Amino acid sequence: MPDKAHPAAAQPDQQAEMAAAAPVTPESKPAENPKPAAPERSETRVPAAEAPQLPLEGASGKRANGAAPASTPAPTPTPAPRPNPTPAAVPRTGGSSNRVRARLARLGVQRSSPYNPVLEPLLRIVRSNDPKIETSTLRQIERAYQVAERWHRGQKRKSGDPYITHPLAVTTILAELGMDPATLMAGLLHDTVEDTEYGLDTLRRDFGDQVALLVDGVTKLDKVKFGEAAQAETVRKMVVAMAKDPRVLVIKLADRLHNMRTMRYLKREKQEKKARETLEIYAPLAHRLGMNTIKWELEDLAFAILYPKMYDEIVRLVAERAPKRDEYLAIVTDEVQSDLRSARIKATVTGRPKHYYSVYQKMIVRGRDFAEIYDLVGIRVLVDTVRDCYAALGTVHARWNPVPGRFKDYIAMPKFNMYQSLHTTVIGPNGKPVELQIRTFDMHRRAEYGIAAHWKYKQEPSAGASKVRTDVPKRAGKDDAVNDMAWLRQLLDWQKETEDPSEFLESLRFDLSRNEVFVFTPKGDVIALPAGATPVDFAYAVHTEVGHRTIGARVNGRLVPLESTLDNGDLVEVFTSKAEGAGPSRDWLGFVKSPRARNKIRAWFSKERRDEAIEHGKDAIARAMRKQNLPIQRILTGDSLVTLAHEMRYPDISSLYAAIGEGHVAAQGVVQKLVQALGGEEAANEDIAESAPPARGRKRRANADPGVVVKGVDDVWVKLARCCTPVPGDPIIGFVTRGSGVSVHRADCVNVDSLSQQPERMLDVEWAPTQSSVFLVAIQVEALDRSRLLSDVTRVLSDQHVNILSAAVQTSRDRVATSRFTFEMGDPKHLGHVLKAVRGVEGVYDVYRVTSARRP
Repeated sequence: MPDKAHPAAAQPDQQAEMAAAAPVTPESKPAENPKPAAPERSETRVPAAEAPQLPLEGASGKRANGAAPASTPAPTPTPAPRPNPTPAAVPRTGGSSNRVRARLARLGVQRSSPYNPVLEPLLRIVRSNDPKIETSTLRQIERAYQVAERWHRGQKRKSGDPYITHPLAVTTILAELGMDPATLMAGLLHDTVEDTEYGLDTLRRDFGDQVALLVDGVTKLDKVKFGEAAQAETVRKMVVAMAKDPRVLVIKLADRLHNMRTMRYLKREKQEKKARETLEIYAPLAHRLGMNTIKWELEDLAFAILYPKMYDEIVRLVAERAPKRDEYLAIVTDEVQSDLRSARIKATVTGRPKHYYSVYQKMIVRGRDFAEIYDLVGIRVLVDTVRDCYAALGTVHARWNPVPGRFKDYIAMPKFNMYQSLHTTVIGPNGKPVELQIRTFDMHRRAEYGIAAHWKYKQEPSAGASKVRTDVPKRAGKDDAVNDMAWLRQLLDWQKETEDPSEFLESLRFDLSRNEVFVFTPKGDVIALPAGATPVDFAYAVHTEVGHRTIGARVNGRLVPLESTLDNGDLVEVFTSKAEGAGPSRDWLGFVKSPRARNKIRAWFSKERRDEAIEHGKDAIARAMRKQNLPIQRILTGDSLVTLAHEMRYPDISSLYAAIGEGHVAAQGVVQKLVQALGGEEAANEDIAESAPPARGRKRRANADPGVVVKGVDDVWVKLARCCTPVPGDPIIGFVTRGSGVSVHRADCVNVDSLSQQPERMLDVEWAPTQSSVFLVAIQVEALDRSRLLSDVTRVLSDQHVNILSAAVQTSRDRVATSRFTFEMGDPKHLGHVLKAVRGVEGVYDVYRVTSARRP
């Protein structure tokens, strides 16, 4: 139980209220033989707070309307409970009837809550976590709400809702996690010190040192800047190192969870920034704290914002397969329950959820198909004791054969975040694999709530605080490797053993920085460096140019050599040269420790060689184009080369030239891709009277009518340009080629700019399609990669009676397949039906027509 807050002197009417507080209701009494209740379904997330859903915090949102009050206001006292009227006398009809009425009357008196009605949902959760909680503690939580409500009065969220609804929602999440009263009060007050004039000293006087420590910790975490150059792992470690109490991190995670739930009120770019921050920092931090319930929801919310099309596609695929999977899951669950019942093992068997982001990760990291991932059924078995865990494992293996190499004993060898469970995979009914997780109810709570479960056990008499055990065999405790992994248990031990917060912080920092040193810039920013790092490593960590121009350093106010070793807490300042030719020394490679510094120094010395490689690359491209008689000037001055460089994963054209010059990429291959991007050699050579057919794919029908006429001219050979593939309805222009008739382009084609330099060869044309007209259409299909994807898309296109001329597929490192199809169709009005049919292919999340239109 946390130290009790120290309330300010109560007013006489408040004292009367507390004296008149209603007793604990009969419903809140703990059971005589309490047993941990099994969760109804394991996929239940932390429920949304009952307060209105609101947007993310920010400087613009926290003080949107109205400034904080100038003077410290006193909390508004809660009105005294209204006395209940005495029940009217009724005729005596029997002893049992009177007893029932008397009981109902008593219940009616107790249902009239003495607390603020807004707090009732929150307090109901608090009372369910700890039925024996004292009335004075509930009053302190109510006082914290009153103070927060008074100081945030007039402030609005982006949604326009009162700001107080945010801390109330955060605190409700904390209550659902089972956190202690001090954490709940800190949750209600976590933004007051930062966003209002309510000072930390006043808060400490009103609510005690412990609540003040938590609020101060959250306030400091809010000031951590997550810049573009910040390494996610470094930031996570620094966040942990800055938290003097692990509960600070729990409050921050609850704060971020509510903000992610209400992200819709922010601008798109800010949503993406916060979502990326959540995936890189907060979700892994929740995982490290063992709070899987929070981690899963944060990941799914961020995934939906960053990759909405992929998210929607996975949601659709899950929904399509859910009925069959649930039917099979019911069969497996019934058989497992029957076997355990026969073995007299008391257990709860439930299905294990598949989270959208985890499905996406497995598809990318492991390169597996959606069907392979989602059709793998997961079962969770919860039992009372560790002995029952192993007995249940034997019972399951007796029915179904286990898959070799898929058994893991995390009970004997727990994960670093306190996670304990038996994992096994068996060949279930119909020969399908089934994954099982077997653990006790206590282990399940720790797996769901992680570090938050520590305080839940600590304050729950019904859970038997004195009986709570780690369920780890003694032999595991002797293993140094296990002790090294059990980071969270060490953290909890330090928290319990060290009374002084600064001592706890120092222990934690020492543990986190065994292989790193944390030093400070003159502005107070923290820089993480490898152990043994020097001022040169520090300079490159600040900025590459700072590193290149470093000529000296000062550590803790004293001048030191550049090869000096830095220690934890050092304040480092470097001196730089402003000379134009300033650069690093080769000697630095002998003492720098960080990979970043070493790579940057090497890159600087290889820059001269790179400039030479760029020139070689340009020459190689020019030679390859002259070999094919291609218009060098026209092709290289367009956007096509820039687009090609990006498609080949190069940041700019110079990097592509350098790769060619260094021999990493063949110049001939680059030229071929350029020609294909421009619609084949026919389009690339139009202005020099060459009309070469496409190198790949089927030939178009020779007798096809282009469906275009030249205004005022009859009997002219007209052809549709392959570079932009115009179809009826597109604005078009004509261009007289040398010997190949009139070429028809879209008005926004990338080649129009170069063609318009010869205005005497431009003609007005218009659409005049006939029944024999055939048009060329190019579409792009984006899908989650899987086997037979190309075959399925091609089959659908064939079913739509289109003549496929060419197909090209590229698969990125994140397992996204981008396919481009070129085909003929008689009536482009039906293109919408074709696109709709392709969208129906499993895994496809986007499909659209592509042209070589100029960028707006």
